Amino acid sequence: MHTGGLAIKPKILVTRSVFPEVIEHLSQHFEIDYNDQDVALPADELAARLSDKVGAITMLSDRIDEAALRSAPNLKAVCNVAVGHNNFDLAAISAAGVMATNTPGVLNDTTADTAWALLLASGRRIVGADKWVRDGQWQGWKFHDDWRGHDIHHATLGILGMGRIGQAVARRAAGFEMRVIYHNRSRLAPEQEQACQATLVSKEELLRESDFLVLLLPYSPATHHVIGAAEIAQMKPTAHLINIARGGIVDDGALIEALQNKTIAGAGLDVFENEPALDARYFALDNVVLTPHIGSSTRATRLAMAMLAADNLIAALAGRRPPNLVNPEVAGG
Repeated sequence: MHTGGLAIKPKILVTRSVFPEVIEHLSQHFEIDYNDQDVALPADELAARLSDKVGAITMLSDRIDEAALRSAPNLKAVCNVAVGHNNFDLAAISAAGVMATNTPGVLNDTTADTAWALLLASGRRIVGADKWVRDGQWQGWKFHDDWRGHDIHHATLGILGMGRIGQAVARRAAGFEMRVIYHNRSRLAPEQEQACQATLVSKEELLRESDFLVLLLPYSPATHHVIGAAEIAQMKPTAHLINIARGGIVDDGALIEALQNKTIAGAGLDVFENEPALDARYFALDNVVLTPHIGSSTRATRLAMAMLAADNLIAALAGRRPPNLVNPEVAGG
């Protein structure tokens, strides 16, 4: 659109602090309303600031639902800086004719690295041992010490949810000469199984056989508490549970009881129910490693995610199909 020879740029909202490079990239195309603080906008402020916008760069902390959409009649696209999009009410977004996108691919390896960091830390009790040293309790080397963990090499790695990140986790197991098993809604292609050296098994066998069980499911009503007391009871008492997917796919109460009772040996968790207000009982446990949802947290990866979200938005508002459209049923999708 032009007025008096000057181009009028479409108005967009960037809901949370990103990188200067991303804002510079977006500013070439749009007039930007930018929340440059790394805190989520309250729901009423988010709705108000969306009211005159045609697009938005959003984070997992931003709930885009019918109420938010009602205040934004001109909105055409919402672009999450995340693979997950459980902050989106996709039914409402699609009904409003708004395109929704995510940022898959660019964080696969970084998130897989985080899974391995938690797996190793839990299996070898690294965090507790570190605290022991810092607290001045180490009085000398012992053969029968208090920090005997579990071998990672030659163990069985189980993966529940074998998407891109799951496959990246599996490929790393070759260096530890692990047996890799997985359970997924559908079987991988033969060449993918070969690359991962992974075998499809039932969920029951996955729970029963895994020494280290890594969860990589998206959160949805169908996956809510997919790991609960009954599932944990099927695991080995020497097993470790690693969750880098989403809070809510594990029943945290059931997991805490299992860790308290030594039903399983340990856990490494990057995500929690009701985060950041996680269950305080975790803090008293020495057989769980806790990290604050940092699965993709390197500068290079977070920059790539934000740039991909920006490119999704640029494409959407230019009338093109965004590269990572998650609701292709919308008009123009």
